[in-house]
Order: sequence, then structure tokens, then C-alpha cells
Amino acid sequence: MSEDVAERFRRLRDEIGGELRGCGRESGDVTLVGVGKGQRSEVLSASIRAGLQDVGENYLQEALGKFPALPPVRKHFIGHIQTNKAKGIVAAFDVVQTVDRAEAGAALAKAAEELDKRLPVLLQLNVSPTERFGCAPDQAGRLAETLRKLPGLRLEGVMAIGPFSEDRGAIARAFELAAKTLASIGGSTLSIGMSGDWREALRAGSTMLRIGEALFGPRPAKGRQA
Repeated sequence: MSEDVAERFRRLRDEIGGELRGCGRESGDVTLVGVGKGQRSEVLSASIRAGLQDVGENYLQEALGKFPALPPVRKHFIGHIQTNKAKGIVAAFDVVQTVDRAEAGAALAKAAEELDKRLPVLLQLNVSPTERFGCAPDQAGRLAETLRKLPGLRLEGVMAIGPFSEDRGAIARAFELAAKTLASIGGSTLSIGMSGDWREALRAGSTMLRIGEALFGPRPAKGRQA
């Protein structure tokens, strides 16, 4: 199993490098975050040993059950933020990608100060009619200004989820909107692109891909995760 995961990681890195070169970008110009939702810890560990340096988790409790078994890796929280779990999120993760409202930012900042930590965060945009969470692009400037005033946080850019659609043009337009919003509010990280749309994301300027099944394979049935 570990050899299959390692080979999948290497193949995906090669494909990403080829796409970047086709866009006139450097082959190492993007961070690959392996999305561990529903995956076993040994699968994540195999990818980390093969060279994966970043993992993302959607749920705090699931992450806490897996992280102790992993080799050293940078940990990204990519799920919806419940303010009552802010301290646990700040303690467990190195980056939080899903700050979509001032209340979430304030809760994270308070926890970061209590833990003597300066937390890198991304502002989550809503660029898709199928997505429930995220800040509207026309309100992103105001939220970014609020987040930059919070001493426990360091705003590094934006994150967005593309529309769940077979319309490649609609996906590309959504990602272009995310890129334009990043340009307007400032920052260096554009976290867009998942297993089904990472090529469009790279063409729009993504600097961070969040890949689950294309890297780890299908998620095992519930109740069989470790």
C-alpha cells in the first residue's frame, strides 16, 4: 500500500510540474496540501515519507486522532471554523485556511495569544453558488482589514473552493475571481484547486493545491479509518 501511495504522490507531482511549465511557471511554484479527510494515518504517513510536506484536515477530532502517528509535517485546518473549537484548532494546526468571518478571526486570535503563537491564516472566499461558507468577494477587503488588526494572526492570502460543476469555463471564472480578489486585498498565497479542478486552478495562478482522492485514492468506508 505504501508503495502505491508513494508512486501516486510522485506521479501527481510530475503532472503538476508539467502543467506549471505549460503555464510558463516554475515547477516548484506551488505547495501541495494532501487532504486527509477520511484517510487512514498510515496512508498519510506513506505520502509524507515520499516527500509530502503539508497535510490538511477538515475536522479537529479526526485530526487529533491521526496527528500523533504522523512524521513531522505542516498541518493545515481546512474545515469550517466553530468558534468554540478555536483553541483546539490553534493548538493542533500550523495554518488555518478557512477564516470567513470576523468572529472566527477574533476567536482564533484570542486563542493564539493565549498560546503565545502567531498563526498564519487565509481568508476564505465564496466564489461558488454551491458553497455554503466563505466571505463574498466584495466584502473581502473589509474582512482582510479586520484580520490584519488582530495581533495573534498573520493574514497570508485567500482560499476558495471551486464550483462542483462539469462546466470548465465556470470553474475557471470562479478561480479568476479568487485571484483578482487576492490581488485587491494583498497576500502571497492563493489556495485554490482540488482533485477535480487543479489544472484550472494552476492556470489561474494558484500557489497552493488541496488534493485528496487524486493523491490518496478513494476514502475508506466510515468506521474503517485510523
